[in-house]
Amino acid sequence: MNGMTDNLTLHTDKYQINMMYAHFLQGTDKEKAVFEVYFRKLPFDGGYAVCAGLDRVIQYIQNLHFGEEEIAYLRTQEENYREDFLTALRAFRFRGDLQAIPEGTLVFPNVPLVRVVGTIFEAQLVETAILNFVNYQTLIATKASRIKQVAPHEVLLEFGTRRAQEADAAIWGARAAYVAGFHATSNLRAGMLFGIPTRGTHAHAWVQAHDTEEEAFRAYAEALPEQVTLLVDTYDTLRSGVPNAIKTARLLASRGKRMNAIRLDSGDLAYLSQQARRMLDEAGFPEVKIVASNDLDENIIEGLKAQGARIDVWGVGTQLITAADQPALGGVYKLVAREKNGEFIPVIKISGNPEKVSNPGFKAAYRIISKKTGKAEADYLALQQEEDIQRGDRIKLFDPVHPYIFKFIDNYEAVPLLATIFTAGELVYERPSLDEIRAYHAEQMRIFWPQYLRKLNPEGYRVNLSAALWKLKMDLIHAHTIM
Repeated sequence: MNGMTDNLTLHTDKYQINMMYAHFLQGTDKEKAVFEVYFRKLPFDGGYAVCAGLDRVIQYIQNLHFGEEEIAYLRTQEENYREDFLTALRAFRFRGDLQAIPEGTLVFPNVPLVRVVGTIFEAQLVETAILNFVNYQTLIATKASRIKQVAPHEVLLEFGTRRAQEADAAIWGARAAYVAGFHATSNLRAGMLFGIPTRGTHAHAWVQAHDTEEEAFRAYAEALPEQVTLLVDTYDTLRSGVPNAIKTARLLASRGKRMNAIRLDSGDLAYLSQQARRMLDEAGFPEVKIVASNDLDENIIEGLKAQGARIDVWGVGTQLITAADQPALGGVYKLVAREKNGEFIPVIKISGNPEKVSNPGFKAAYRIISKKTGKAEADYLALQQEEDIQRGDRIKLFDPVHPYIFKFIDNYEAVPLLATIFTAGELVYERPSLDEIRAYHAEQMRIFWPQYLRKLNPEGYRVNLSAALWKLKMDLIHAHTIM
C-alpha cells in the first residue's frame, strides 16, 4: 500500500455503494428515508449500557467526501460503476439530519441511539461506520462502567493499548473508559487527543536491565523522584520486591520526597496486597498506595475485594479494552420510514426471531422520570406526532410482549432522549467537553434505582411502546403476513 488514507468515506461495506448505485440508476436516490440505530440485547448479561461513540460519528460526518483516491479505487471494481455515478459521488456531502442520544447516557434495548433522516443515498452510505463507532465505544463504556460499579472509591487506570484490536480501538476505548468513570489511561496519544490524564509505572524489563532489583529501584527513583511507583514482582514480591521498595522509600524520605506506590502484577493479589500493606505500614509508609494489574475485570476485582485485598488502584487492560466476555454489542441500523408521495410512511422488518421484528415509524424516544422520586421509571417510544406524552397526560405503560402486564403513570417528566446533532448537514450540537460528558454519566447513574444497575441478575428496566405505536406495529405485521 502507498500509505493509509485518513478519509473514512470508504469505511463502509460494499453493498452500501451497490445499493446507492442501484438507487441512482432507478432515480430513487433523492427519496428521503429514516433509519435508526439500536441494539436488541444488553451486553454482559447486565441491566444497562452506556451510550458512547457520538463524537467519533460527528467527526466522520463532518469529513465525509469522496476524494480522487476513493473515486479511482471505485473505478477498478467489478461492478463497472457508470461515470455519471462516480461524478455524483465526487459532489457528495451529507445534507441530512442526524439525532442521537448524548454520550454517557444509560441506554436500553430497542431505544434509538442514533436516527438518520436524509436521502436514501446518504443514509445508506453512513450505516456501516456509524455502527462500527457506536457499537464498539458503547460496549467499552459499558464494560468500564461495570468495573467502576465494583470499585467506586478506588482509582481506575486503563492499561489496555497493547492488547487492543489496533490503534483506533486503543484510543477510542480509552476515551470510552474515561467517560464511564476511569481516572486515567496509559496511552499517551489518547491523553494528547482527548485530554485524558495519563499514568504509568515501569516494566519488568527495567528491573532486568540492572544488576540488582535494589539498584533498579534506586535508579528509577533518582530519574523520576516525584513519580515513583515500583513494580515489585519481577523476582520475589515479599522477600525481595517489597523490602527493596521500602529501602527506596527511605532513600526518598531522606531527600524530602515521597514514594507514590508499589505495583503487583502477578500471584495471589489478595494475599500479596495484604502482606505488602502490613510491611509498608510497619516500615512507616502507610501513605504508599498499592496498585494491582494482571487480567483484571469486574468479577475478579469484586472477588479480590471480598477476600479483603488491600488495593488502592486498579490497572485494567485486556479484559476492558477487548470487552473479553462480550465481543460485540450487536447494534443494528434499520429503515423505519421512507418517503412516498411527499410524506413518510412507516416500514417494518419481520423475522422468524420475534426479537428481530423492528419498531416501525418516525418515532420519538422519552425517558419517564417520576416527579415524586426523581428516578427513571421507563423509556417510552411514541410516534412523532403523539402529544399526550409531551403534555404530561396519564399514559399506559404495558409490556409489548405481554400487553396484559401494564400500569398507568402520571406526575412524570418526559425527557426527550434524542438530541439534534446535524440539521441539513450542518452541525448544530454544542459538543460537550469530555469532562462534562463524564460528569453527566455519573449523574445518569444516580437517576436509576440500584436494582437496574446491579452486576448480577439485575431487574429489567422497562422500554415501552405507546398504544398507537404498538397498534401500528401489529397492523404492519398483519399486513405483511400471508394468511
